[in-house]
Amino acid sequence: MVAIIDYGVGNLFSLKSSFAAIGQEAVVTADRDALRSAEKLVLPGVGAFRDAAEKLRASGMGDAVLAEAARGKPLLGICLGMQLLFDRSYEYGEYEGLGLIHGSVRPIADVIARGLKIPHIGWNALSFRRQSPLFGRIHDGDCVYFVHSYYAADCGEAVLATTEYGAELTAAAAKGSVYGCQFHPEKSGDVGLNILRAFCEDV
Repeated sequence: MVAIIDYGVGNLFSLKSSFAAIGQEAVVTADRDALRSAEKLVLPGVGAFRDAAEKLRASGMGDAVLAEAARGKPLLGICLGMQLLFDRSYEYGEYEGLGLIHGSVRPIADVIARGLKIPHIGWNALSFRRQSPLFGRIHDGDCVYFVHSYYAADCGEAVLATTEYGAELTAAAAKGSVYGCQFHPEKSGDVGLNILRAFCEDV
């Protein structure tokens, strides 16, 4: 069973529907016991880093995520959920993340070419940087769907894949059993479903 962590932020039911589409049982939950009993965890997220981090901690789900990650349970952060996995974010200030993957979250405006729209919205190709079972069912160059204004920086060793949007941006990262996708697998068609399938069956 996959537990989709409900802390008041995220595209929860679209994710649940995507897992149903690949024949995987998924539950949306804010219950610690459900997280403990689940085989895999998904941390979604949309909106601003500070608000999401505060809600994650206030709900008790932050501590629960850290405890399950320490046990080696596979965890997948998606979009803002990925950004929360890092040490800190510089979105309208400086805010502490979960510290499960080393690096920081910074504005894409600092690195992309002038004139490109922010947020970055749309389909972009993945360029693999190292092998990972998370991408074992897709191909280098496959396209996925992004919606973001910030990206994971200073995380070279953790980078699994990048995408090009006026600069090379981190598209996915991992450390141990903790994975993050800046893009939305649940909005990325068959490619995204194959990533979720790999997370459930291969990671």
